[in-house]
Amino acid sequence: MRRVVITGLGPVSSIGIGASAYEAGLREGVNGVSPIACFDSTGFPYYMAGEVHDFRPEDMVRRLSVDEWGRTSLFAASAARLAVADAGIDEDELAAARAGSSMGTTGGESQVLERLTGDSLTAGLDGLDAGLVRQVSSARLSQAVNRELRLTGDAVTLSTACSASNYALGYAYDLIRTGEADYMIAGGADSVGRWSHAGFYRLGALTEKACSPFDKDRSGIITGEGGAAMFLESLESARARGARIHAEVLGYGLNCDANHMVAPNRDSIAECMRIAHRNAGVKASEVDYICAHGTGTPANDYVEASAVVDVFGENPPPISSTKSMLGHTMGAASGLGAIASVLGIAGSFLPPTINFNTPDPDMPKIDPVPNQARTADVRIAQVNGFAFGGNNAIVILGRPS
Repeated sequence: MRRVVITGLGPVSSIGIGASAYEAGLREGVNGVSPIACFDSTGFPYYMAGEVHDFRPEDMVRRLSVDEWGRTSLFAASAARLAVADAGIDEDELAAARAGSSMGTTGGESQVLERLTGDSLTAGLDGLDAGLVRQVSSARLSQAVNRELRLTGDAVTLSTACSASNYALGYAYDLIRTGEADYMIAGGADSVGRWSHAGFYRLGALTEKACSPFDKDRSGIITGEGGAAMFLESLESARARGARIHAEVLGYGLNCDANHMVAPNRDSIAECMRIAHRNAGVKASEVDYICAHGTGTPANDYVEASAVVDVFGENPPPISSTKSMLGHTMGAASGLGAIASVLGIAGSFLPPTINFNTPDPDMPKIDPVPNQARTADVRIAQVNGFAFGGNNAIVILGRPS
């Protein structure tokens, strides 16, 4: 079994595109939330989202025709190209190797589906644009990555909602570890859309203007979007080509309690943490930082904090939520969280939980890294991802040695 390392980072987010810009946004605690621009939000009581306003896929992809791919697939392909560039590997070498991609998502090409739904009401099914219909499949996220980079290995899209990027990272880790692949690109992507915004509003899960994880007055999520990609290879491969190693993937844990569609289960989340620790060969006491799922809803944050205390005891490591800055990027969320954790390991800092004003007296005692990034020696980081239906996925990352 080979050791697996991350040598390339590709974030496309509302607080920065590319590893350097994203790290700067994290360190500064930038708020990437703004009024919705991708659809007419007139009539919505809440109209804020974490949109990537400066995303120009035509400036990022080289082989895909932008007109033939949906926004989410272009997020995935652009993030992958950034990760490959950051890894410093020759693209011809990559194309000739056993290389593939695994990408996670919640809604896939939600904007395409919305447009087709509207068109079907006016033009009927026979009048739909065939080119748009071809863009619908969520499988196209990983296909976009492989086509853009000429990869001939696996092209897997995992739709396990808000934990999907962690599932994708675990899948890629297994292929590298067992020798089935030489290189993998793993991450996730999603786009802001009317249907998801309306759906979360009707669920009572949206907040009006600011996501405030772990705060006493937290009241819900802010929808967000973006793409996350990480370039994975074996430790031997990275050393042989003189690559910069950002972090090592130590292991991951998965479980599914299937207890409730939307309510998190404390015992199941705690057990997922223990599974991840066992598989990674680490003790809870060795974890220096937890990148929280941290949605900002009353129930999620309380359950997550409670499960953390169940596993780590009364003095758990610092735990912060990037969703306070990005909004909830759905299938990209744990991928952008993993990239934030890798940057924290490499740069010795903890990303903050912004919009934190009042500690919750009913919340188990945690340190949410309030409002400002913090210098810290991060050797091992834990990335939490929890999804509808109890699909839990946790990845453990470590400083390379």
